[in-house]
Amino acid sequence: MTDTSAIPLSDWAAALLAVDPALGGIALSARASPARETWVEGFLTLTGRAHRRVGPGAGDDRLFGGVDLTATLRAGQPVMDPGLLAWIDTGTLVLPMAERLSLGRAARLAQAWDAGAAFAVLALDEASEDDDQIPPALLDRLAFRISLTPQAQRDALPPHTAFVPADITAAQQRLARVEVPSGVIEALTGTAAALGIPSLRAPALALRTARAAAALMGTPQVTRDTAELAAALVLAPRAIQLPPAEEEDTAPQPNDPPPPKDPSDPTSDPGETTQIPEDLLLEAARAAIPADLLAQLAARAALTRSGAAPAGAGEDQKGAARGRPAGTRPGDPRSGARLDLVATLRTAAPWQPLRRKMLGHDPGRLLITPEDFRLRRFKQKAEKVVIFVVDASGSAALARLAETKGAIELMLAEAYVRREQVALIAFRGAQAEVLLPPTRSLVQAKRRLSGLPGGGGTPLAAGLEAALALADQIGRRGQSAHLAVLTDGRANIARDGAQGRTQALADAQTVARVVRASGIASLVIDTGNRPAPTARTLAEDLGAAYLALPRADAQVLAGTLQAALDPQAA
Repeated sequence: MTDTSAIPLSDWAAALLAVDPALGGIALSARASPARETWVEGFLTLTGRAHRRVGPGAGDDRLFGGVDLTATLRAGQPVMDPGLLAWIDTGTLVLPMAERLSLGRAARLAQAWDAGAAFAVLALDEASEDDDQIPPALLDRLAFRISLTPQAQRDALPPHTAFVPADITAAQQRLARVEVPSGVIEALTGTAAALGIPSLRAPALALRTARAAAALMGTPQVTRDTAELAAALVLAPRAIQLPPAEEEDTAPQPNDPPPPKDPSDPTSDPGETTQIPEDLLLEAARAAIPADLLAQLAARAALTRSGAAPAGAGEDQKGAARGRPAGTRPGDPRSGARLDLVATLRTAAPWQPLRRKMLGHDPGRLLITPEDFRLRRFKQKAEKVVIFVVDASGSAALARLAETKGAIELMLAEAYVRREQVALIAFRGAQAEVLLPPTRSLVQAKRRLSGLPGGGGTPLAAGLEAALALADQIGRRGQSAHLAVLTDGRANIARDGAQGRTQALADAQTVARVVRASGIASLVIDTGNRPAPTARTLAEDLGAAYLALPRADAQVLAGTLQAALDPQAA
C-alpha cells in the first residue's frame, strides 16, 4: 500500500467505502470531465462490485420496479419488473447529475437503506450556480462529501494508484476484529456537537469510517490517526459552525492524565485502552474546513431565518412547454401539453385483460382510455434579478462611498458572469431613485454607478420601499428578486421626508419587516468605517446575511454575495 501520508482525502473516501459499503456512499462534487471519469472508474475497479448508472431522466420503475411494459404487452397480462435495487442490492449505484434527483426518489432510496439494503451510492454532483443540491434525505446517509476542483482534477491520480484490490480484501477480513477504545465514541460525538452538526448519523458514520481506516492501515484498534481521518472526512464537510479557539494553557495541572501510550510500543499494556482527546479531533476537522465556508454558512442561516426560499437562479416554475423534465401528470393532450407515450402505455397496460373481457375487443388491439393519458411536466428556474440598494447620503460619502462603488462593480461583474440581471437604486437627500432598471448591460451599470453623487440625508426607508416596489414588479414578470443593501444603517430621514433619527429608524424597521415577510433573499453590507449596530439591526429586521465591509476583501465579498443570494451554489 502507498504511504498513507501522501494519499488525498478523495482516495481515502474511495478506499474506505470499498472496505465498508455500509458507509452509504460518496457525494462527489465535480463537473463532468475525463479526469472525473478516470476517478470514477478507478473507484469502481477498487470496489470490484457490480454497478449501474441511473440518470435523472430514468423513471422510478427502473430503480424500484414496476410494470414491465414490453413483457406485459407480449403476455397480455401484467408482468412486474423488480427494478435495479433488487438486482444491485450488494453493488454500487452511480447517479450522474444527482443534484437533479427528486425528493421523492431520494426518500425511497433512503427507505431502502433503512430497510436493510446494502448497496452503495456514488452521487455525482454537477451543480452550477443555477442548479439544485442533492436532496438532504440522500446526502445525510452518504458518509463522504468530496469536491474535485479543476486543479485537483488535473493533479489527482485515480484511487487504484493509491490502493489496490488486495488492500481492500485484506482490510475487509480485518474489519470485524477492529476494536474501539473507550472514549472514541464520546470524542466523535462531542466533535460533531462542537461543529454544530445536527444529524446523529454523522458521528455514527465517523465511527464506521475510523474502524474501516484502522482495518485498511492494519491496526488492531481505532487510533488517533484513524479518528482524525474520520473527523476530516465525515465531520468537517458537515460543519455549520467553528468551535471557539481555546487558549493554550502551558501551566502543569496536578490532575492531568498521562499522555496516551502508543499501541505499537512493546512496553505498553495490550489491555490498556487508548484515549483520544476531543480537541485533537476538533483541530483535524477544523483544518479540513474550507476557509470561506463560514461566510457561506452564515449567509445561508440568515436566509433560513428569513423564510426566503433558497432558489438558485430563482424559484422553480413548472410548466408544460420547456425546461427540465419533472415527471408526468394525467391530462388531455389537446391542452397543448406534450404526451408521454411510454408513461401512457405503462398506465394502460395492466388494465388490458379486464377491458378486453368487458368490451370483447380483439386481443391484438391495445385499449387506451382518456384516463390513461399522461402529459409531460417540465421545471425551469425563474430568472434572477439582483437589486443593489446603495446609500449615497452624506455619511456614506464622507466614509467610504468610493470603496462602496468598487465593491458594487465587483458584485456586478459576478452577476454578469452568472447571466443575471442587475438593477441599481440609490437613496440620498429625501428620496430614493431607480438609477438603473433591470438589465444585463454591465457597461451601462458601471456608467450609472460612476456618476452616482453623494451627499444629503439618509432616507433608508425610502430606499427599501423603492426596492420592495421594484421587487414586486420583477415578481409579476415571473422573475426572482434578490436585494444587496449597502449602507451604514444610520437613517435620519423618515418616510414623510421629515428629519429625525428616531422616526427614520422606526420607519426603516417597518419597511424592512415587510421585505422580510415578502420572502425576498437579502444581503446587508455595512459600508461604515466601523461596523455599526444600526446596520446589523437592519440585517436582522430584513432576515438578511450581514457583512462588514472593513473586514471583507474582494474575494470574501464576492463569495458571501453568491452564498447569500444564491445559497445552493456554495
